[in-house]
Amino acid sequence: MKKILFILSTLLLVQPILSQSPIQVIKSGEGNPIVFLPGFTTPGSVWDETIENLNGTFETHVVSYAGFNGLESIGTPWYAPIKQALIDYIKEEKLTNLTLIGHSMGGNLATEIAAELDVQGLIIVDALSCMRELMMPGVPASSLQYDSPYNNQMLNMPADGFKNTALMMARNLTNKEDKVELIASWSIAADRKTYVYGYTDLLKLDLRPQLENITTDVLILGAAFPSKEMVLPNFEKQYANLKNKTINIADDSKHFIMYDQPEWLYNQINSYLTKNAQ
Repeated sequence: MKKILFILSTLLLVQPILSQSPIQVIKSGEGNPIVFLPGFTTPGSVWDETIENLNGTFETHVVSYAGFNGLESIGTPWYAPIKQALIDYIKEEKLTNLTLIGHSMGGNLATEIAAELDVQGLIIVDALSCMRELMMPGVPASSLQYDSPYNNQMLNMPADGFKNTALMMARNLTNKEDKVELIASWSIAADRKTYVYGYTDLLKLDLRPQLENITTDVLILGAAFPSKEMVLPNFEKQYANLKNKTINIADDSKHFIMYDQPEWLYNQINSYLTKNAQ
């Protein structure tokens, strides 16, 4: 199947027309469109096997982000220009009957887009609407700054130390030992400032108030790590403001469900698309 590479040429009107794009999109196929959004540091190719296992015919738009996957950095702020670039892309491409599928940070982006634009479907894969509330309870977004001791430590960490940290984190993201080095390699290859400051942007997010603006039926897929009994209440609380939702949890899976429970993920996505996007 022939693939056409689209690189968005503009960021915001106030920036030079030749500025580095916040996103790169690979478009392929024909049919109702699906935009696939990967997580933080993750290339769009993480969705390749999922796309190969779709039932039906779709036009897929696979996204990668500036600062990752070999793409140049756009500096800071980082998350907001990516969101705006995606909205601009969807409008410019005139994508109707659109389904958004996002993993991790991609789920956050998909949520924000669905709250602003009219979309036909939304699938959120192991993403929380405010991860700060879970990771740093009671800490206000205003207290998180780019210039902080932790960020400076990460920026100045030697390559060997950063690699060890990336490997340690990757082992907490998948049960598949053969995927650990791959996941770690995305962080290691990332633009370091994008990695550090971009994560600060993510910690500031609180999308819970925007959930009320989403009217489409939403499928939320979570990973059972460390246990379903701990995970499910967090998803129910985080997405309490979402009107029409189904929450399903993948057993024996960490964050990268597409690696740990691929067949389960394919079945969940295909069942949803059969009802909502054909």
